Amino acid sequence: MKAFADLFRALDESNKTNAKLEALEAFFREASEADRLWALGLFSGRRPKRLVAATKLARWAAAEAAIPDWLFAESYHMTGDLAETVSLLLPKANAPVEHSLTDWMQRIQGWRGLPEILLKAQVKEAWAALSDDERLPFNKLLTGGMRLGVSANLAFKGVARAESMEPAAVMNRLSGAWHPDDVRWADLLRGEVPGRGAQPFPFFLAHALEASPEELPGGPEAWFAEWKWDGIRAQLLHRNGAIAVWSRGEEEVSAAFPEFKLLLGRLPEGITLDGELLAYREGEVLNFQNLQNRLNRKNSTRDLLRRFPVILMVYDVLEWEGTDLRTEPFALRRQKLVRLMSEWTLPGVLRLSPELPFAHWEALRAMRERSREERTEGLMLKRLDSSYGAGRKRGDWFKWKVDPYTVDAVLLYAQRGHGRRAGLFTDFTFGVWHHGQLLPFAKAYSGLDDAEVRALNAWIRDHTLSRSGPVVMLEPFHVFELAFEGIARSTRHKSGIALRFPRIHRWRRDKLAFQADTLDTLESLLKSSNAAASQGQLPETGDLFAGLHDAR
Repeated sequence: MKAFADLFRALDESNKTNAKLEALEAFFREASEADRLWALGLFSGRRPKRLVAATKLARWAAAEAAIPDWLFAESYHMTGDLAETVSLLLPKANAPVEHSLTDWMQRIQGWRGLPEILLKAQVKEAWAALSDDERLPFNKLLTGGMRLGVSANLAFKGVARAESMEPAAVMNRLSGAWHPDDVRWADLLRGEVPGRGAQPFPFFLAHALEASPEELPGGPEAWFAEWKWDGIRAQLLHRNGAIAVWSRGEEEVSAAFPEFKLLLGRLPEGITLDGELLAYREGEVLNFQNLQNRLNRKNSTRDLLRRFPVILMVYDVLEWEGTDLRTEPFALRRQKLVRLMSEWTLPGVLRLSPELPFAHWEALRAMRERSREERTEGLMLKRLDSSYGAGRKRGDWFKWKVDPYTVDAVLLYAQRGHGRRAGLFTDFTFGVWHHGQLLPFAKAYSGLDDAEVRALNAWIRDHTLSRSGPVVMLEPFHVFELAFEGIARSTRHKSGIALRFPRIHRWRRDKLAFQADTLDTLESLLKSSNAAASQGQLPETGDLFAGLHDAR
């Protein structure tokens, strides 16, 4: 466990990608095979589910530390992280015993289902056997919160460096459904994993276009343009007689979207399509809020299928008749996709993402200005000769998003954050004016640099009006410009408004609180975005879903 704890600390203390890669490379080169498998599993989403409820763990730790519950709660509010709070408050271990990461993972899995009294005894015994440095990752494992700013792709790159392999090959072989207890390291690196046929390909990601398109190499004739759809990235696979839908986070979401079962017997075998899951009705893309009603569900009821129908807007074909097409140029893959989509007789759950032809960059700019009318986030630009890679590769795919909406709002409440900025106020609630009062309407967690966070925290300490648990109410003084991608009507918020991806755009030190925007400003943005058009009752979908339920 010591080697993993050292890796954990190195990743937690750095915000530099190269430093994290070096730490990952060293671990995957030197650790035992079993520990390598478990570490990779933990970093790529194969974490065990929460074993102990947060309230129980806090109560047990407070008793071990011989402190009252209120003092533990105050300590938690300062750190912002339960596992870290427990680790800091426990008495120092007198005689820690060295066990490997694999040993501890097997123990933790064996504890599931134990009566509370026995589970508590096992956890207390583990705390006594762990060194101070090892307790933090151990507690993270108990709470199911192993998040360190390390994506699965970054972990895969660390493996690639340790094994002197191409990152794309490692990403392809190590992604998908496998468990550390059920595979050998060598088999994993060779791609010989049980259930391999059900796995998606690693997703290829775009970079934001930060310069003007005129600076792209080759001119307009070298690029393909389409809308950047505002949905959930997904791959649809038809292999071994089954249809599977995978999200970009490598989570199979087939059960949440059963309408794609209609493709069985109609879609050829050995195919993988890349596209965007969208809420869609009568030829119109609905806003993202409609799609959210279908997300994170194990199953979808007939009512949900009727009210919030979805499609896959397809923009790439990665596999055809079992042949991997990813090394072919995008132009050839697009030709095959267009031909295949035109030849299939399929239900309307698949749609071809249309090409946006343009002869010069100004024409493309004009199309980008229409993005919101088309219910999209902007444009995608793909080099015609590009292959389909893994992760992000600069220069092949770009997203040219439309400028975000913005509004000036007053800071009203603050709460301490988590992770690297734990202990600092980084979670903020903002308000706008309505009938002479400030009405809370949005939360934002990002957008300030470290210097601004420190300056704002110093001000917060001297201008707190009241406190309720971890939340402090502030003197309404500072104005911030918030940026967001979308706006919609919401009955869950007091303001009646919900924002998509709100974040702090800039600190408006040039404005006073009374100069902030009003709820009427947001209502005007809502009206202009035409977000309300997709609300209300949806029509029956008729025979399509009747057939689906027969199939189920």
